[in-house]
Amino acid sequence: MRRGFDPTLYLVTDTAQCGPRGVPAVVRAAVAGGVTAVQVRAKDGGDRERLALVLAVQEALRGSGVPLFVNDAVDIALIAGVDGVHLGQSDLPVEEVRRIAPGMLLGVSVSTTEEVAAIDPGVVDYLGVGPVWATPTKPDAAAPLGPAGLATVVGASPVPCVAIGGIHPENLEQLHGTGIAGFCVVSEICAAEDPEVAARSLRTRWGS
Repeated sequence: MRRGFDPTLYLVTDTAQCGPRGVPAVVRAAVAGGVTAVQVRAKDGGDRERLALVLAVQEALRGSGVPLFVNDAVDIALIAGVDGVHLGQSDLPVEEVRRIAPGMLLGVSVSTTEEVAAIDPGVVDYLGVGPVWATPTKPDAAAPLGPAGLATVVGASPVPCVAIGGIHPENLEQLHGTGIAGFCVVSEICAAEDPEVAARSLRTRWGS
């Protein structure tokens, strides 16, 4: 049985932006400020380094109740025993991942209603929809959807959706009314001088 989770403020980590503080310390502070879900996204380094990072973040989250997701690396997610994995359109087929990880939360990135139409709500738990606005953290992303495009994609989804891409306190209110269950940020927290304050500010702006 897969458990539900609160996607209101979903942090996707960036090791470089966390800097010398380290990802676990940033995650710990961000959770204190109101982050409700964390995804470790680490594309650099070897598998052992990525596994070590995931385990360190898992330890930082211990006792918080905040679920931990791993981006892309299903093998690392399974070894670490995290709560979930998030896949892109070019990653492993979601049906195969579900087969080997029946109890794991599974998210998928989408940008179009056509990609949403291919989703099986019995297999996928949530969708990451974006980019809403252009973002330097993922320069190869699809064209920005904007709030109206986001609402269209979210409206076609049979599962909860979180928005991602270029989201800041200044534009966050534009996402009200789009139907999202939450929103993802990277730079706003990872690069913040005080991640706890940054997370709390985002929660306040969102109104939750």
